[in-house]
Amino acid sequence: MKNHLGSYECKLCLTLHNNEGSYLAHTQGKKHQTNLARRAAKEAKDAPAQPAPAKVKVEVKKFVKIGRPGYKVTKQRDPETGQQSLLFQIDYPEIAEGIGPRHRFMSAYEQRIEPPDRRWQYLLMAAEPYETISFKVPSREIDKAENRFWTHWNKETKQFFLQFHFKMEKPIPQTGPPPPGGVKRPPPLMGGPHQPNDGLPLPHLEV
Repeated sequence: MKNHLGSYECKLCLTLHNNEGSYLAHTQGKKHQTNLARRAAKEAKDAPAQPAPAKVKVEVKKFVKIGRPGYKVTKQRDPETGQQSLLFQIDYPEIAEGIGPRHRFMSAYEQRIEPPDRRWQYLLMAAEPYETISFKVPSREIDKAENRFWTHWNKETKQFFLQFHFKMEKPIPQTGPPPPGGVKRPPPLMGGPHQPNDGLPLPHLEV
């Protein structure tokens, strides 16, 4: 700290310094750091022993599963950007009191139901006491912008909505002449009808 004479004084080490740069260099030095450690050890030794906080026992609620919820999936395309999107509507009429739906994305290598295929990922939906359901979607990058990824839980109708957009894929520049014939149709957005897969693990859910 600066004293009335304009010098910088370290009261811990009882040293004087002519300027701020010298004082700052001292605080980073071995002597000052050693004295800091000694003072911290002394304060810890002199402090009264604190009783260990009592462990709070959290009771895990167990629910009897009542089956899969009803759902509807709609494929969409933004007319302005051309981005493909999926809109999910999940019905939870018998959802447990005080419970909200949860969701998370799972890679093909996390699940144990099907052989891993990096072309696909899984969107999991969970809400007690319903069984967890999953949807198999293309493993493309998802646009997380505010107006491109949203969820809504309607407490009145007990319906959960989730919509996300895939990011636009950059076209690969062609080095050779264009292929003959017309343009092929792109592959379908989803591999057939949406497939609920029961029994997939659901750790670390994001609300």
